[in-house]
Amino acid sequence: MNSQAPLATDTLDTWLDYWGHVHVTGIDLGLERVIPVAEKLGVTQPEAKVFTVAGTNGKGSTTTTLASILSVQGYKVGLYQSPHIYRFNERVKLAGVEVDDQSLIDAFVQVDQARRACQLSLSFFEATTLAAFVIFKQQQCDVWVLEVGLGGRLDVVNVIDPDVAVITNIGLDHTDWLGDSIEKIAFEKAGIIRPNIPVIFGGLQPLPHAIQQKADECQAQLYVAERDYFYQFSEDGQSWLFAAPGTTLKLPTGCLALENISTAVAAILLSGLEVSQLAIAQGIQAARLPGRFELRQVADRTVIFDAGHNPHGMEFLLKQLRNFLHYHPQYTDVVTVFSMLADKDIAAVVGLLKGSVSGWNIAPLTVPRAAPLEQLQQALQGEPVKTYRDIKSAFKSALEDTQNHQLILVCGSFHTLEAVWEYLEQCQ
Repeated sequence: MNSQAPLATDTLDTWLDYWGHVHVTGIDLGLERVIPVAEKLGVTQPEAKVFTVAGTNGKGSTTTTLASILSVQGYKVGLYQSPHIYRFNERVKLAGVEVDDQSLIDAFVQVDQARRACQLSLSFFEATTLAAFVIFKQQQCDVWVLEVGLGGRLDVVNVIDPDVAVITNIGLDHTDWLGDSIEKIAFEKAGIIRPNIPVIFGGLQPLPHAIQQKADECQAQLYVAERDYFYQFSEDGQSWLFAAPGTTLKLPTGCLALENISTAVAAILLSGLEVSQLAIAQGIQAARLPGRFELRQVADRTVIFDAGHNPHGMEFLLKQLRNFLHYHPQYTDVVTVFSMLADKDIAAVVGLLKGSVSGWNIAPLTVPRAAPLEQLQQALQGEPVKTYRDIKSAFKSALEDTQNHQLILVCGSFHTLEAVWEYLEQCQ
């Protein structure tokens, strides 16, 4: 705990390595150690409107849309998300722009001084999250949009009391940490609910009892998708309708999933902030997030990148894929570049994908938790599979072997996407 800290003149990588070794584990759920440090830093009661977003899938798209709309309206928005893809700086954005290295380093210095004064250690995630809060406070942001890292009740983001709580959906993931049932996981996510605030549940599933119970305990106003607000595509597929009591808006579809866009719109309308319909429309169109049903043209091929890595995320991806194919009938075939982590439910994810994919290009990832090729092959028995030594080779083959009527879908893990993105950067 008293190891030598880097200096304000050291690099960001040096600081990130330091935070990776200060605490005994990278994940340590619980707020006992975090709260005293957060109070020392003076970040627990921001003079800002706070949106906190929890959920199994869709948090990134929802927080991105919230921040984009509110920035277009003219609010100074601090956005905190995790994990990052290329650079750690992606986790902390001001008005949609990643913060620079020195801003993060200066915040890390303050966090380290505070935790030493409290004689406490912090995990990597705790320290880096507190640094984001320090930056938002210093920059006097009007709005903080905070994505929960894991769960909700015991996540470091939950040291801040939100003005609006959003739970995107509930699925089975991180069961070792959060519990092995929908209700147990919902109980953890519902921990972000506070008394007398609006709570939005965006899941297209039965409302978990744990969320209703927590909302009732807090006398929080609970708004549920397809019960209290509604959305549907227009016939042209280029616009959609948002409807709630007393409100009907026609809006552009944007690049992110409509389920998450509509959840963000509901949260904004219930927040009490003044936001115009024009700002909502422009914010939706401006919102971008790598790896969330992200379409790119690569060497005359259409490629979809999606980070879905659990059954719930894969169901979500398939719903978007079916909608895309409906409005783009020129694509009659889907070939996937696929790999996963060994501790994920590979069999369930593959089982969902099988009916929509005509060919599989698979390879092991180059990270410690990677599923070996044999594990992937076992899950894909009976499927048309081609194996490769690495993801780059699998993707290169997909580009060379597919025709114009075939889509290429890269999915299974953020690490799968990252390997392809690295390859594409090298090709530039």
